[in-house]
Amino acid sequence: MSSATETTRPRDPSGAPGAAPAGRSRQGVRALLVRLHFYAGVFVAPFLFVAALTGLLYAFTPQLDQLLYGDQLRVEKAGERVLPLSEQIVAARAVHPEGALDSVVTPPGPEDTTRVVLSLPELGEKQRTVFVDPYTAEVKGELTTWFGSTPATTWLDDLHRNLHLGEFGRLYSEVAASWLWVIVAGGLVLWIGRDRGQRARSARGVLLPDRTARGVRRTRGFHAATGVWLALGLFFLSATGLTWSHYAGERFGQVLDAAEGHAPELDTQLPDAPAPAAGGDEHAGHAGHDMSGQSPRADPADFDKALETARNAGLGGTVTLTPPVDAAGGWVVAQSDNVWPVHYDRVAVDVAKGAKGAVTSHVRWADYPVLAKLTKLGVQGHMGVLFGIVNQILLALIAVGLIAVTFWGYRMWWQRRPTREDRSAPVGKAPARGTWRQLPLPVLVIGVPLVIALGWALPLLGVTLAAFLVADVAVALARRARAV
Repeated sequence: MSSATETTRPRDPSGAPGAAPAGRSRQGVRALLVRLHFYAGVFVAPFLFVAALTGLLYAFTPQLDQLLYGDQLRVEKAGERVLPLSEQIVAARAVHPEGALDSVVTPPGPEDTTRVVLSLPELGEKQRTVFVDPYTAEVKGELTTWFGSTPATTWLDDLHRNLHLGEFGRLYSEVAASWLWVIVAGGLVLWIGRDRGQRARSARGVLLPDRTARGVRRTRGFHAATGVWLALGLFFLSATGLTWSHYAGERFGQVLDAAEGHAPELDTQLPDAPAPAAGGDEHAGHAGHDMSGQSPRADPADFDKALETARNAGLGGTVTLTPPVDAAGGWVVAQSDNVWPVHYDRVAVDVAKGAKGAVTSHVRWADYPVLAKLTKLGVQGHMGVLFGIVNQILLALIAVGLIAVTFWGYRMWWQRRPTREDRSAPVGKAPARGTWRQLPLPVLVIGVPLVIALGWALPLLGVTLAAFLVADVAVALARRARAV
């Protein structure tokens, strides 16, 4: 990536620095990219630094969970036979009779506990999860969880997403994700397209810094070459982070709607049940459970029946069993294996249908649209769980690299400061204004509608870019007024 602080001014034909070129040319494109990269680097880099630092911490939450909550999460394997879910649920409810039984998650491995999830009104969208030894039905403890996440993971997740500032804090992460790809793409163009001799045009000159350089050129080399190595990972994190952001995520949802790219819904309405009354909840017959957690009292024995039915239907590995929210709905059994190869099949089960129950609806991972698959896998990769420890290490390297690139960018800004006694300054000057007037007309004709489209797709990118332009114009007018 190119220096965020490059201040090379365009020259006129006579070679005078700082003068505007005689006409429009491709150099105007580079000049505009330099200015955009500079301002984006200066003002957005703090957001990227925080996102990288908090993401680095979040990447290793599985190990942190084992360190903090190992007594609840892990057990000693005692033979090959585990107790029926019904016995484990009865044991959990004997210790924790409060709330409503929301769901049960089977152990991911032979040394993991079963999770009995309870919904309590006072916990809001969080749950109380009771951890049970699947071999002895001993209750190992309980934690307040958020969609399966432990308190530590939940805290770090909130830190990464919104800095614990709620909806206002979510703006920081969306701004970072919206600008990240712009900074990376602009930096790549500037670095690869620079004209500094034969070395710049070689693969070595692009991928490795020039160790013989000194001062700001040396810093720029490390900044840019590291950015090249990180580019694919940063593009991935930007794209996947935006899919569940507030404003850009809403736009992405509209694209999925238009392309019919959403995951298929599981119909949990029992075939023999009466249809919902007119004016009722139109979504009552689809997968998912009541967020209030106040589902009808479920017989623990029905969990065994639902699990057996799902296993016979081919659902292996870790599954989450959720009782129906009303008498007209079926049980939902969903695979939740997030490590590649993933397993996300879901079935609706009528436990009253025969001695072994019956599957009334089945949604297979293989039937997901391509966009739905990519979205799901992208989120898991962003969270560091798709490829296990390898995924975590890659995310950590990207985060550390982004922190280093940010540091080198600010260091260049400082290194380019004037140091003469009569012209000293704490930081370097910004690139020249008015570079858009140097752009070739075809670039303007194509670029303006493209920027408007990007502003619609990424609203915070559009708003902050407009704010940069307004501030830039205001500063220019103020300086002109002082000069008169």
